[in-house]
Amino acid sequence: MTLADEIRQRLAALAPSLLELEDESAFHAGHSGNTGGGHFKLLIVSSQFCGKSQIMRHRLVYQALADMMPQKIHAISIRALASDEAA
Repeated sequence: MTLADEIRQRLAALAPSLLELEDESAFHAGHSGNTGGGHFKLLIVSSQFCGKSQIMRHRLVYQALADMMPQKIHAISIRALASDEAA
């Protein structure tokens, strides 16, 4: 299983209706402070985000991935939308 597959599997707990994950690690090779973890860009849409602030949405994502950071995931850019916002 790839790292991206593992991230997708973890985020499945949020029941996303859309999950787009881009591995941008190649753009950050040799990045100062990077201990080898990957860099990712995430777009996730979920009904579990309805009525929640962006901070709470990000916390839900970080909770799902907590033990992967910072060793496996060095950085992740998150765009989290509620299902009623994604139309």
